[in-house]
Amino acid sequence: MSDDLFKILNAAQQHLDAGSADLPPYSAPPLGESASAILHQVADRLQDNYPYAHPLYAGQMLKPPHPIARAAYALAMSINPNNHALDGGRASSAMEIEAVAALAKMFHWPQHLGHLSSGGTFANLEALWVAGQLMPGTAIAASDQAHYTHSRISSVLGLPFVTVPSDDRGRMDLTALEHLLATQNIGTVVVTLGTTAIGSVDPLDQILLLQKKYDFRIHVDAAYGGYFTLASNLSPETRAAFDAIPYADSIVIDPHKHGLQPYGCGSILFRDPAVGRFYKHDSPYTYFSSKDLHLGEISLECSRAGASAVALWATQQLLPYTPGGVFAQGLEFSHAAALELHHRLTESTHFLTPSSPPQLDIVFWAVNAPTPETSSALAQSIFDEAAKNDLHLALAKLPLRFFPHNTWLDTPKNDSENKVTCLRSVLMKPEHLLWLDHLWQRLQAAAVHEVASIPQ
Repeated sequence: MSDDLFKILNAAQQHLDAGSADLPPYSAPPLGESASAILHQVADRLQDNYPYAHPLYAGQMLKPPHPIARAAYALAMSINPNNHALDGGRASSAMEIEAVAALAKMFHWPQHLGHLSSGGTFANLEALWVAGQLMPGTAIAASDQAHYTHSRISSVLGLPFVTVPSDDRGRMDLTALEHLLATQNIGTVVVTLGTTAIGSVDPLDQILLLQKKYDFRIHVDAAYGGYFTLASNLSPETRAAFDAIPYADSIVIDPHKHGLQPYGCGSILFRDPAVGRFYKHDSPYTYFSSKDLHLGEISLECSRAGASAVALWATQQLLPYTPGGVFAQGLEFSHAAALELHHRLTESTHFLTPSSPPQLDIVFWAVNAPTPETSSALAQSIFDEAAKNDLHLALAKLPLRFFPHNTWLDTPKNDSENKVTCLRSVLMKPEHLLWLDHLWQRLQAAAVHEVASIPQ
């Protein structure tokens, strides 16, 4: 944190402490030289990390929390509220309700039921648990590019799980989906808006048309991509998918991804508040000071960090979810950076790109080589060489069919086992657009170092 932020946080802490100044004083645990030495050891240990906050880190889905989120979280931790019940987190529970309402408003839901969670996995579990209560015994269907935890969650819930093939752009294949729906055994379709691997967006608007023909629920897993509903520079087909969100039955979005929050901060929202009936329970040792709604009454989780709600609420006050606002512009910068990187990769003789540009801010590409095996080996070499020059990327094994059909002529594209190791970049920091030249220079240098001897 900057010195200015420490000053702001210290002043806020004094203001918070003044609220209980009339209480008898008590002694907090002392911190002496040993504590200082330990914290320096912690700092030493934490240096064994990639520079996640820096724009030259363009690998995995790691976005630094906004300074106000860090400060608000630290301020709340002096109380350590528990948002399971009003007894443990009165103010932070109210802030959570307001913060979740802001998410619902962003998706144009006039009413909703929802709460924060420890992350997207547990939020998705709650969505599919409710789906199982409403459609007992029926299967959960998700794309083969959906997050792998959906099949695990279905197993935990004792629900059948069916994988829907994806098309050559990583989106759920509508023809395959309709064949499955015709079996009358699909109760819920998980629609992913922003897959983890390549950021593909399932055609939610088209799946809604199928819902009119078949009886099934639609759960939107937008843990990664949900905030892009605010971006004004999406392609028409991607925009159509996001514009269809108001008609889904439930949605998951993770503020700890594009929402500038510390881990873990996920959220689950239901369009129909009546699903709250499935959460009802009686816990006499938890609720006793208020008859108002407790967040613990609409959540499968019990103890949850109230500090997460405080941090999210504070960030929303500074950066509201307004189309065209500062927060929305940051998402637009990320998408623009991804489009520009894709363009440069396409123009380069060193790399191979998919036929379609990125739908959000995740870019992937292969190394131009005679075979997928050689391409995969070179991708690993370039990954290592780039890291030596402080450019940190990611690697992903992806189907060959994601690339044009003439890419590797001697290798079948329709075999799901045929994959190539690709370089992958998540340009989720707004600064990545300004830093793209720096990223590109380092990537080109790594490619020249490793690929120059390979015949083109």
